[in-house]
Amino acid sequence: MSVHTSPLRVDQTLIAGLIPSGARVLDVGCGNGALLHYLVHTKGVDGRGMELSQEGVNASVARGLSVVQGNADTDLADYPDGAFDYVVLSQTLQATFAPHVVLEQMARIGKRLIVSIPNFGYWRVRLQLLLRGRMPVTESLVFEWYDTPNIHFCTLKDFRKLCRKLDITLVEAMPLDSLGAALPDWQRGSANVLAAQAVFVGGR
Repeated sequence: MSVHTSPLRVDQTLIAGLIPSGARVLDVGCGNGALLHYLVHTKGVDGRGMELSQEGVNASVARGLSVVQGNADTDLADYPDGAFDYVVLSQTLQATFAPHVVLEQMARIGKRLIVSIPNFGYWRVRLQLLLRGRMPVTESLVFEWYDTPNIHFCTLKDFRKLCRKLDITLVEAMPLDSLGAALPDWQRGSANVLAAQAVFVGGR
């Protein structure tokens, strides 16, 4: 498949729907640039990207995107306060060395931050640990323990608690089931168990 036609993941599709046309956007850990490419070409955003892997940077640049190679743990500090309307981090927070620092920097440089994360409190994760006694593999946690880039797993409750500690106000939360569908309202109170992943919007 051409790098120019890569489909969006479910969480990326939701994120794209949250960002208005013409916004200034930084996509941190943008991978091959699929989301950023969509936002630039369908919503006319002023889009920038940061990606750790050279492969991802090359793929993004091949799409004509403005993407630099950088480490979210250290290089977000180079951006000025309020430089972007939205700072996006999709399925990447758990792979950073210092998630709290990354979130602080995102809240500093963006008016709004949008974060999607896999949920380590998901019932299938709990069940695999309980019954198999092994690190789980699910639709949202697809790696084996020995080759995973993920180093800081968290539950939805953990993420909310960290945001409160950092004075980041979450204005929207979208818990999703294993198929990427939004949990119905009556299940949202149990999202920490029933959601496979979630998309959060917040800011200061």
